[in-house]
Amino acid sequence: MKLGFVDVAVFVTYILVVVIFGSWFAKKSKTSDGYMKAGGSLPGWAVGISLLGSYLSSNTFVGVVGKAFGSDWNFFVFSLTLPIAGWIGMKYFVPFYRKSGEISAYHHMEKRFGKWARTYSVFCYLLIQLARIATITFGVSLALEALTSWDISIIIISAGFLVTAYTLMGGIEAVIWTDVVQSIVLLAGALYILTLIILDIPDGLSNAVAIAQEHNKFSLGSFDLSIYKSTFWVVILYGLFMNLKAFGFDQSNVQRYHTAKNEMEAKRAVILGSSLYLPISLVFFFIGSMLFSYYHENPDILQALKYKVASNSFLVDAGTAEIQSKAESLTIAQIGDQAMPHYMSLHLPLGIAGLIIAAISAAAMSSIDTSLNSCATILFVDVYKRYLPRELSDKESITFLRVATLFIGILGTTAALAMIGVESILAVWWKLTGILTGGMLGLFILGFVAKSVAKPEAILALIFGILLIIWMTFSPMVETFPPYLRSPFHTNMIVVVSTIGMFLMGIILARIRQWKYKNG
Repeated sequence: MKLGFVDVAVFVTYILVVVIFGSWFAKKSKTSDGYMKAGGSLPGWAVGISLLGSYLSSNTFVGVVGKAFGSDWNFFVFSLTLPIAGWIGMKYFVPFYRKSGEISAYHHMEKRFGKWARTYSVFCYLLIQLARIATITFGVSLALEALTSWDISIIIISAGFLVTAYTLMGGIEAVIWTDVVQSIVLLAGALYILTLIILDIPDGLSNAVAIAQEHNKFSLGSFDLSIYKSTFWVVILYGLFMNLKAFGFDQSNVQRYHTAKNEMEAKRAVILGSSLYLPISLVFFFIGSMLFSYYHENPDILQALKYKVASNSFLVDAGTAEIQSKAESLTIAQIGDQAMPHYMSLHLPLGIAGLIIAAISAAAMSSIDTSLNSCATILFVDVYKRYLPRELSDKESITFLRVATLFIGILGTTAALAMIGVESILAVWWKLTGILTGGMLGLFILGFVAKSVAKPEAILALIFGILLIIWMTFSPMVETFPPYLRSPFHTNMIVVVSTIGMFLMGIILARIRQWKYKNG
């Protein structure tokens, strides 16, 4: 797709406006408190929409739509757990962090289990956020490359520079207010495309829904009581645990709790953000189903999409017959992620293409800026202030936070560049980060709920949890493993089983210690 002058102008104007808007908050971020907490002065509704923005990314615009297009609404069940986790976060986590006065999500880990627990949590958080910045930057760059034909390296570097620039200057207040704008742009773009798709289908909405329903596109998955496949119940458990992790000890969310004017505003923010995600994710899943109906009613265009995906799968130039053969073998699931970009490249009118591309970029930027600011805060509070004795003036603190933001931005952008053409390494990388971060939720719950568990039991429980994660992650991949030694659990159950396993192990070890003490 070659963008016209009007589309490029719309896209560039939007990006410049966001960067200027974000940079405007530099004057309000001249103190470390302003940079990390916005002085605790923001309204709950803005913080809530920013929380929503952290859940939305370019993967929502492309990946969620592709999932609904290629299969069904099974993963929409994840969204159903968000209001539940949000209510728990509002009830217990917001008061806990607000009363502690500590902006770090991991300060209390040291108070409960010692310096090692805080250090482990900080290391894992920084690692996963670097991976998050890199993969979101890489993902949106792939989409923009397909839509614009621009060089992917230039897209990655430009995106990394621009997001880092306004986050560096404006601090958390720039993050929150730009998230508000970008979330609105993203939703507007999604609703526009949904309308366009429905108008493109003969007989409109009723026919589109009938086609999708006929092909089981609205299914929430099997209701079998099985933990070995992606059933309704597996996704419910996965979503609940992952969202409790987000509201309970994700630094980017905990930091937002402190930006609100007071505890009540912080609670409203959590309820608003977690509640809004449900209908918005519904919009994206519905777009995927309607997109399926569109391609079903236009088999020639479906074939063109398959041909494009097939031709892109070859590392070297292939003949027409070879590409055609590959195209015919592709399933709907295998082309799902390309459906939205392909439709956009064919149907968006002049000027609107630039706006929609801006919306995709907005989704990515609203996720990356959050990670940049929270990582800088962690480096300042949990690394510098914890391990280096020299006190910094407020001016020096701001300089450190901005340099840290720049440092993380450069690392994330570099990692995104390194991902070009190495998807298999990316898959391994995500597995490794999953192992490193998987114990965080279990450790947090032990510290937050199980007051009888002490440092030795926590260390042993963490080791047990990491071993569980390694087994569940890699045993199905090792062919030399006997079948009875391989993990039978679905991938989404890893975080559930490891967390429960860690919690139970910690409780059991604590009871054994208490029994030994009681019986001499």
